[in-house]
Amino acid sequence: MSYPSANPGPPHQGSPRNGLGVAALVLGIIALLTFWTVLGGIVLGLVALVLGIIGFRRQKQGVATNGTMAIVGAVLGLLGIIASVVILAVGVSFLNSEEFGNLTECLEQAETTQEQEDCQREFSDQVGR
Repeated sequence: MSYPSANPGPPHQGSPRNGLGVAALVLGIIALLTFWTVLGGIVLGLVALVLGIIGFRRQKQGVATNGTMAIVGAVLGLLGIIASVVILAVGVSFLNSEEFGNLTECLEQAETTQEQEDCQREFSDQVGR
């Protein structure tokens, strides 16, 4: 017959977890897959980056696990942000280009469908140079 010990030790708290690392990884993947949208690339990428950094710091403090997962999520989030900013810069430069301005002006002055098609053809020729 065994008797319970007088000093059972500290209560079992369970293994440390890193839900922030998992969230950072998931959001980082989504940000990278949807970088062509502002919401997907920039917003989700930024959230993934922040959660990844917090998750990694928690792992370093011994409060959580999955530090590598948190870092991967942060890096993917950063890549999503960078790709989204590049796409946004290319889009803005295209909209400010002389060729696009010519197309807009031509389409505004076009009165028939044939004239609109001529504008589009001329635009394609200018961009294709």
